[in-house]
Amino acid sequence: MALRFFNTYSRQVEEFQPRDAKEVDIYTCGPTVYSRAHIGNFRAYIFEDLLQRHLEARGFKVHRVMNITDVDDKTIRGARESKVPLPEFTRQFKTAFFQDAEKLRIKRADEYPAATGQKYIDRMISMISALISKGLAYQADDKSVYYRINKFPNYGKLAHFNLDELQSTGRVKHDEYDKEHIGDFALWKAWDQDDGDVKWDSPWGPGRPGWHIECSAMATALLGDQIDIHCGGVDNIFPHHEAEIAQSEGVTGKKFVNYWLHCAHLLVDGQKMAKSLGNFYTVPDVVGKGYTGRELRYALMRVHYRTQLNFTWDGMKEARESLGRIDDWVERLREITEKENSQRPTPNVQRSTEDSEFEKALDDDLNISAALGFLFETIRETNRAMDEKKLDANTAAAWLTWWNRINDTLDFEAGDTELPEEVKKLAHDRTQARLAKDFQKSDELRDQLNALGWEARDTKDGQKITRRAGAK
Repeated sequence: MALRFFNTYSRQVEEFQPRDAKEVDIYTCGPTVYSRAHIGNFRAYIFEDLLQRHLEARGFKVHRVMNITDVDDKTIRGARESKVPLPEFTRQFKTAFFQDAEKLRIKRADEYPAATGQKYIDRMISMISALISKGLAYQADDKSVYYRINKFPNYGKLAHFNLDELQSTGRVKHDEYDKEHIGDFALWKAWDQDDGDVKWDSPWGPGRPGWHIECSAMATALLGDQIDIHCGGVDNIFPHHEAEIAQSEGVTGKKFVNYWLHCAHLLVDGQKMAKSLGNFYTVPDVVGKGYTGRELRYALMRVHYRTQLNFTWDGMKEARESLGRIDDWVERLREITEKENSQRPTPNVQRSTEDSEFEKALDDDLNISAALGFLFETIRETNRAMDEKKLDANTAAAWLTWWNRINDTLDFEAGDTELPEEVKKLAHDRTQARLAKDFQKSDELRDQLNALGWEARDTKDGQKITRRAGAK
């Protein structure tokens, strides 16, 4: 099956045909660093991570850019309220983003351009000048520069609304607005007192860029006038991505993006996540409940990206149990590969591992639910064969090779870095006790690990610590 993705622009699943047969360009909207990113943000980033990994598994070289929005209304307001310079205010949230992304095993993008980078500011000014020269933008009486949306015929095609049917309420200077408040949006915002020392010189006077032009400038600067794939959350479709198309195509006259992929919202206990509802969670909030980064990764990845995902603590327990099943299966396969006198393989485990239903499911618009379904069906079948001692070392090794390949896409396998600090210390102390042949102490430490929900297993390769089945 050819790779197929649902293109928001056409509202159809389309066969993926990149401009280059070997390389794919992806632009992803990254965090706006006015606060710590929440798990809803990371649901989108994990979907984008899965997309990149699957493209790489299919032989493409991926060039991915993720922007960092470090100047907009929210960041300026946050810096003003905190009474610190804008760079100092945003730095803490940039650091937190990379820490959280690493904990969730999200691959790093090739570039993380920041909107305040001078070369990008210069490009924004250049693009705005080009739009003015083409009659697509103008400087208003308030000294700000606005995009003239009624001069761009395709405005509204991504969000699928008819511009003629909407009533404009005038120009919109702030970065975000609702559909009923559609109007000419700001490309360059004239400086005012609320901006403090956040300003750059421009042909239109001191000011700062609007949110939308930032992404157009960074995307085209690093990936060129045309991009294969642009990703984001569904909340980015309008106005942000709609504005990006108008700006970029208004300057270049070329189709900006070939495939638009958008991730559905994350709900928490069936409701929209909000601090006022007490259901607003960051990665540290979830880890603080005793869960690991890979467990949260599983929970946020397991549902198709275009389907709303309902985050619950029961769902986190299910993620832990599912990963436990994978861990136990992988360990059993490894144990069998070490045995020399195994039974011959049986037909019920001889499905091809070269191009399995797992990969084919992801080819179909990243159908992760179907892919995981195939994985757990495989685990059931091979576990049954192992229970009956009908799976030999060669077959076990073949399944391990397959697992290693799909784990490059999923990145679910356990690692010592996932252990809580208390568990790491107990595991270390137990290893030392066994080396000292203090087996009574070793047993006591094993019991302490069990009480915390972890199991210590002694193998020829040393001690293995895994989450105990059913542990909370």
